[in-house]
Amino acid sequence: MDTKYDFTSVIDRKNTNSLKWDLFGDDLPMWVADMDFKVAPAIQEAISKRTSHPVYGYTIVPDELFEAYINWWDKRYDFKMSKEDIVYSIGVMPSISSMIRCLTNVNDEILIQSPVYHVFYYVIEDNNRKVLENELIYEKGEYRIDFDDLDEKLSKVKLMILCNPHNPVGRIWSKDDLAHIGELCREHDVILISDEIHCDLTDPGVNYNPFETSFDYENTITCLSPSKSFNIAGFQSSVVHTKNKELLEKIKTQMHIDNSDSCNVFATTAVIAAYRDSEEWLDELREVLYENKQIVKEFLESELPIIKLVDCDATYLLWLDCSGLNVSSKVLSEFLRTNQGLFLSAGIDFGLNGDGFLRMNIACPKELLIQGLYKLKGGIISFNNVKNFKY
Repeated sequence: MDTKYDFTSVIDRKNTNSLKWDLFGDDLPMWVADMDFKVAPAIQEAISKRTSHPVYGYTIVPDELFEAYINWWDKRYDFKMSKEDIVYSIGVMPSISSMIRCLTNVNDEILIQSPVYHVFYYVIEDNNRKVLENELIYEKGEYRIDFDDLDEKLSKVKLMILCNPHNPVGRIWSKDDLAHIGELCREHDVILISDEIHCDLTDPGVNYNPFETSFDYENTITCLSPSKSFNIAGFQSSVVHTKNKELLEKIKTQMHIDNSDSCNVFATTAVIAAYRDSEEWLDELREVLYENKQIVKEFLESELPIIKLVDCDATYLLWLDCSGLNVSSKVLSEFLRTNQGLFLSAGIDFGLNGDGFLRMNIACPKELLIQGLYKLKGGIISFNNVKNFKY
C-alpha cells in the first residue's frame, strides 16, 4: 500500500535503554507491546518544540488534555465524557493498582478472564489479593466468554477487571457480550474496571465497543490511554473515567496517596498532539498492521501449518496456537531465543490456559516481520530435531 507516513524504515533502537531491545539483548524481540515505527510527526514536532524551552519543572495537567480525550472518544466512538468525571494518572496499571487498594481488601478475590495480560496477575497478587479466573472458551480457533462460569464466580468477588479489546487473544467484545457482563456485575454488585488501552488498534473499518456505551452500569470505571495507539508509553500518561462520584473520589484520594496522579513534563504535550493532530497517522498505521497480519496468516498457512493464527480484529499482538507441537510454551519460547535470537512471549505467562500458545508483536516494518517469521520457521524445524531441549 502507498503510505504518507514512514512505516518501512528499520530504526536501530539498541543502546537507547529500550526495554524491548536492550533488556535481554535478543537479536529480534517481538514480545513487549511497543512498536518499532517512527512516532507520528505531529508528536515528534510538539515534543521538539517543548524541549526547546530550557526549563523542565513540575507540570500541571491542562484543560487541553482533558478536551483532547473528550473530543477523541466522542468523535470516534460516540463515548461522551465530561472533565468532572476524569482523573489523570501516570498509567493504566498504576491506576488499576490504586483501585485495587481502595476498592477491595487484603485477601479478597479479583476476577479476570484468562488468558489475559500477565500484569493483571502481578498487580493483584502484589497487592495481597487473590486471582479468580473466568477462563475464556477456545473452540474452532476462536475465543468466547463462559457466561455460566462468570455468573458463578462474580458472586464471590467485589471487583472484576475486563480487557477490552482483549490482550492477548485480540477479541473486540460485542455490545451484547458487554451488556451481559454488565448485567451480571449489577446482579452481583461487582465493580467493573474496563482496561481499554488497545481500543484504537482495530482492523480498518472496525471499531471497538466502549463498555460505557454498551451498558449503563453505575459501578463502571474505564481506563484510557494513547500509549499503545501512538507508541508513547514512555511518557507514562493515562486517565480514569467513571460517572460514579463516590468511586471517583475514592480513586482520586488513593492515587494522590500513591503519587500516581502527577504529570510528566512532556506527557501532556505528547497526548494532545496525538489526539488532536495524529488521527490520519493512526488510521494509516491500522492499514499497515492489517497488512502485517495478512503476511503472518499467509506465511503460517504455506510455510508452517502446524502453527495456527487465532483470528483477531484488534491489537498488534497475534496469538499463535502452537498446540500441535505438544510442548510447553515456556520451553518453546526459550528455544526460539536460544536457537534463533527470536523472543516471543510464552502463552503460559497469560494464564495456565495460555500454555501451548505464543504471543507475537507484529508492530514493526515488514523487513523485520519477515525476518521474524523465518526465524520462527527455522526454530520450529530445529526444535523438532532437538526434542529433549531443556532451559
